[in-house]
Amino acid sequence: MSKELPEEKLEFWELRMTQLVRYLEGMRIAEYVDLLQKPHKLIVLNFIAGLFRGLGIAIGATLLVAIMLRFLQQLLVLNIPGIGSFVAEIIRIVEQQNGH
Repeated sequence: MSKELPEEKLEFWELRMTQLVRYLEGMRIAEYVDLLQKPHKLIVLNFIAGLFRGLGIAIGATLLVAIMLRFLQQLLVLNIPGIGSFVAEIIRIVEQQNGH
C-alpha cells in the first residue's frame, strides 16, 4: 500500500526543504557543531577572544582617561573660580599615582 504525494505537494515540500537547508547554511550550523566537537579549538578561540577584549578595554580606557585629563587641563587654563582648584587637585592626584 504505497501512497504517493500529489505533484503539487511534492514540489511544495521540496521548496520548503531547500529553503530550510539555505537557512541552516546561512546560520553556519555545521561550523558551530564542528566547533562543539573540538573542545580544545573552542578553548583556544575563547582564550584569544578574551585577550583581544582585554587589550581593547585597556586601550579604550587609556584613551578615555587621556582625553578626560586633557579636557580637565583645558578647564584649568580657563581659570574658572572653584573649578580650577578642583581640576588642579585631580590632576595632582593622577600625577602622584603615576609617579610624576
